[in-house]
Amino acid sequence: MHRSIIALSITLGVAFSAPMHAEGWQSDVIGVTQSQLSPSYWLAKGGSAKMIMTEAQIAAFNEKLIKDNKYIVDPLSFQKSLTKDELTSAIHSASSIPKSPRFFTDGRQLTAKDFAKYQANLNLNKVADSNEVRFAVVVKRTALRTFPTWDRVLNSGLDQDLDRFQESGMFPGEAVAVLHQSADKKWLLVRAYNYLAWTPAEDLAFADADKIKAYREQDNFLVVTGAKVNTAYVPSDESLSEVQLDMGVRLPLVDNEQVPYLLNGQNSYASHVVQLPTRDEQGKLVIKAAMISKTADVNLGYLDYNEQNLIKQGFKFLGERYGWGHDYNGRDCTGFVGEIYKSFGLLMPRNSGQQGSSEYGKNSRFDKNTAADDKLSTVKNMAIGDLIYIPGHVMMYLGEHHGEPYVIHDVKGLGYNKGDGSFYSSALNGVSVTPLLPLRLSQETSYLDRVYNIKRIR
Repeated sequence: MHRSIIALSITLGVAFSAPMHAEGWQSDVIGVTQSQLSPSYWLAKGGSAKMIMTEAQIAAFNEKLIKDNKYIVDPLSFQKSLTKDELTSAIHSASSIPKSPRFFTDGRQLTAKDFAKYQANLNLNKVADSNEVRFAVVVKRTALRTFPTWDRVLNSGLDQDLDRFQESGMFPGEAVAVLHQSADKKWLLVRAYNYLAWTPAEDLAFADADKIKAYREQDNFLVVTGAKVNTAYVPSDESLSEVQLDMGVRLPLVDNEQVPYLLNGQNSYASHVVQLPTRDEQGKLVIKAAMISKTADVNLGYLDYNEQNLIKQGFKFLGERYGWGHDYNGRDCTGFVGEIYKSFGLLMPRNSGQQGSSEYGKNSRFDKNTAADDKLSTVKNMAIGDLIYIPGHVMMYLGEHHGEPYVIHDVKGLGYNKGDGSFYSSALNGVSVTPLLPLRLSQETSYLDRVYNIKRIR
């Protein structure tokens, strides 16, 4: 069975057109033409505007996810205090010493002394018998880290792009439960809706959970639907000026009757005016009015969840540099699909293994005993937006070209077997459109071989 899938994949790889060298454009990406790098190409081939889930159904989906999925929580419903054992366990869960060697970017291997320094900053000796949980709002795009440090740490491959202390990212308006503070007081251990890790203290603003809840759950809100949008420049207030807002960020709008004609010296008539979270000198939450151009890629409320919008949203990231754990001011494969689905209001776990193994949605699961024909039959019947999982990676289905499935994904490597049977290895390192079946992890192993789940969000 395994051999038959490999043989089929090799055949398909040969059948695909060679890398493109036409009209002054050249590429080593197999089976992709310039026209396929436009959402209009895929929209013309298919993609329904029919609503997949209503707003009420999405709210129910999220509520069930928070209730049933161990990877997702409502941070504002987090318990008000932690025992010594509970907090110590949380710290060790977020900041365990890796079993395999780690290296600094200059190639020097981390020693026990290096890890002792990181562990000292965990501030374990300040864990009390009872520890108050505080609550905060993210005020700028920020990082979630394994340890409370900005040190970049690599595995034995010394790939400079893969900082193994980088876990994820957070965005303005997100709520977190704050569990602990580092010894140097520069970092906070937080429970975000889908992750537990350390974040810079300067990027959070504290408030009561009830105040944050009231701020976040207003009915009149704006959602960022472009890859990145900035607030207007404000010369007198850095906290409001050109704040980056990534896809899926939700911010309450200022009520129309409360919008002044002039805001920060600029007429407001050509802008959406949002309630932006900022922090004062004491680190407390201060809500300020900020402007976003009415030409910016935003929506009043969430986008309709349909196939057309899935295609459009995915393509807004096309060409963005791959960023492991939201590094490089970008995102990785799960960040990519997570941000797309957040623009519809849908939540997901952070990592691909968590997503792929979870029971939410409609799942078509495969194991090593799955017949090749059974797997291909499922692949051939995918719907636009279906999520395809292999170990450590996720792709989103776009549609078919000449009967062959294509995907869009945020991916690091590029591999396929050439017409002469040799294995071609290079890099994509960004959001890319590719055919699915020719892609390979090695000369012997295709992506298709490793697909273990195809998930449909319903």
